[in-house]
Amino acid sequence: MPHEISLISTFAAAFGLALVFGFIAVRLKLPPLVGYLVAGILLGPATPGYVADAAIAAQLSEIGVMLLMFGVGLHFSLDDLLSVKKIAVPGAIVQIVAATLMGGAVALGWGWGFKAALVFGLCLSVASTVVLLKALESLNIVDSVNGRIAVGWLIVEDLAMVLVLVLLPALAVGSASGENGSGLAVALGWTALRVGGFIAVMLIFGRRILPWLLWKVTRTGSRELFTLCVIAAAVSIAFGSAQLFGVSFAIGAFFAGMVLRESEFSHRAAQDTLPLRDAFSVLFFVSVGMLFDPHILVQNPFGVLAVLAIIIVGKSLAAAAVVLIFRYPLNTALTISASLAQVGEFSFILATMGVSLKLLPEEAQSLVVAGALISIALNPLLFSMLKPARAWMSARSEFARKLDLRDDPLSELPATTDQKYLAQQVVLVGYGRVGRRIAKALGDRGIPFVVAEQNRERVEQLRARNIAAVFGDATEPMVLVQAHVAKASMIIVAIPDTLGVRKIINSARRVNPQIRAVVRLHNEAEARLFEREDLATVFLGERELARAMVEHVLSVADQGRKS
Repeated sequence: MPHEISLISTFAAAFGLALVFGFIAVRLKLPPLVGYLVAGILLGPATPGYVADAAIAAQLSEIGVMLLMFGVGLHFSLDDLLSVKKIAVPGAIVQIVAATLMGGAVALGWGWGFKAALVFGLCLSVASTVVLLKALESLNIVDSVNGRIAVGWLIVEDLAMVLVLVLLPALAVGSASGENGSGLAVALGWTALRVGGFIAVMLIFGRRILPWLLWKVTRTGSRELFTLCVIAAAVSIAFGSAQLFGVSFAIGAFFAGMVLRESEFSHRAAQDTLPLRDAFSVLFFVSVGMLFDPHILVQNPFGVLAVLAIIIVGKSLAAAAVVLIFRYPLNTALTISASLAQVGEFSFILATMGVSLKLLPEEAQSLVVAGALISIALNPLLFSMLKPARAWMSARSEFARKLDLRDDPLSELPATTDQKYLAQQVVLVGYGRVGRRIAKALGDRGIPFVVAEQNRERVEQLRARNIAAVFGDATEPMVLVQAHVAKASMIIVAIPDTLGVRKIINSARRVNPQIRAVVRLHNEAEARLFEREDLATVFLGERELARAMVEHVLSVADQGRKS
């Protein structure tokens, strides 16, 4: 047995304490990640007792970030990312600028220099994608329109931070030598070229190689090899992207997942890697706790409060304003605000690099870590307050009610809609890959249908092609009403969310008890339950599912037209 077992001891201590304090947190009605953070504080150098190896913990947590972002990519296609670009790109840019200005103004007030203030503001401007995903998964809204906007927003932030990380050394060199402009321009152009090259490689070659490789491994019939192939792809691509293109591990893993999503095995890949992703994400939160020095709360309490005010209040208000300006409802604005009310991994990296390049004082790193830890601990609580806050605002403010139920022209069919789309039509919920196949088949047969889709940009595109579509979350009964489900002959639910599917079918049946229902599911147990309860005709899988659903829908629709 080797005497140096710091890796094993770090694993044992981190998982053991995380389990104990996570359990205590749940018993106290708190999110378990609060317990993980407390475990990290106890394992860190700022508290007495055993001190875990911080370097090893940081690397293990990096693996967790890679696996988690890979999982996000498996559920977040390039089409999804592009579909929210109209709100995610300008929203992320405006919010980064606003948070940087607020953080910089506070730093200047403390007597720091301009460049220190700039870097400090940037540290407070970017939220943690890992923390966001945990919150969205707990609420089961990762695949909702609000979830896609939030994830897309943070992906844009992460890409912006990749540029910042490359520019920081040039900024430091410029400070030391007095150079201006040219060094930054060269660094920015080189970074943009590398990131663009990485994306091009992933989209051109990755889309062909990864699905082909998974297919070959699947044909062996070995489940272990399949899981190993998925993990190897995630970690190898993340590492290669960092080494060859200068892209962060997280972004590399995210794009790897997005490319693999094109494969028919994407759902199996996500399911098989879930336990490993959950285990390593725990190490991420433990490692964050290890960075925290509680003495900063005593030495500079007002500085910590100022940082928290910027992270939780300032950033949230800026994000909410952008979302409302883009005519999204109050619910979306509140969700995005809560999503951004924390900072995480990129903030630590920026602060550490800023201190090492002598752009930031050491005090800044302590303030960033303190703000990150407290905001991460509070973030799940903010998400739990979304519904009560929305109800409270709507009950007391006419303006809030207008924002929540604003007159969106896409939320109802135009008055000029042909009568054939208002009675005996098919209501198609979801216009993803499966939904598009079904819509094309219906259109080819001349069967009228109305699409209910919670992606606003997608509804705009459908209407531009003269396809009847309404914008909104179909789990809300009013969206189905606007799709005229009361007189529809059939409802097809082509979304993967099982709970949402059940709610949609129940809402449609309350309005139209005779309506026939067809749904897609990915879980055999749920499928058997649906069929036993006679809720709907169920299809499993994806490509095979789409073909089978199309055949079933067309046969039933043809029978209805003949009768």
